[in-house]
Amino acid sequence: MNDKIKIAVSPAIQVGGSLFTPHQLVTIGSLIDTEANIEMTPFKQLYVEIPLDQQNEITEQLRAVGLEVNPSGFTTKSLIACNFCKGAQDAGLDIAIKLNEAIAGIGTPTPMKVGYAGCALGTSEPLLKDIGVVKMRNVFDVYVGGEPKGIKTSFAQLLISGLSEEKLIPSIINLVNYYKEHAKGKEKFSKFINRISLDELKTLKWNEQP
Repeated sequence: MNDKIKIAVSPAIQVGGSLFTPHQLVTIGSLIDTEANIEMTPFKQLYVEIPLDQQNEITEQLRAVGLEVNPSGFTTKSLIACNFCKGAQDAGLDIAIKLNEAIAGIGTPTPMKVGYAGCALGTSEPLLKDIGVVKMRNVFDVYVGGEPKGIKTSFAQLLISGLSEEKLIPSIINLVNYYKEHAKGKEKFSKFINRISLDELKTLKWNEQP
């Protein structure tokens, strides 16, 4: 049996952005076949091709050196975060890590990008993501429906403002689940938002525990 599977590998969310250590890169190289493909994706993840029968073993070894491993394909991707240039506490590094743990790898109708910015500078370009989270002092604003591709790009629109830290993660999970339940086939998230309409979405309660 020579069955292969792709896994998504990414560094931990940290001050400074998406940083791999030399040891992590050496570990990735040592665990895969010399002819295997490694793809750098727009999601700040590496797609790594590995033998299916070694998936669990390789996943454990990658995680042991501080890497995140998630499914590839039609899922929510690892959180695309800013560099936390205002400092870990002010920019909300802790909540970004918790949000990533909660949402990364959820199966979705199409690949889904969630962005996080620790301030209004928005260096992670959250308004070009399917869901964008922006920390505004001690609360969070949530934007939806960004579309970065094609000649008709569009910015995400404000759906929820002033969320507390406690309500942020339930709101994002509920939003992802609502998309999963109501999307038509492989409907892109931005088209889903336009079809449902922002006004309709604003009438729904997002911050209840899923």
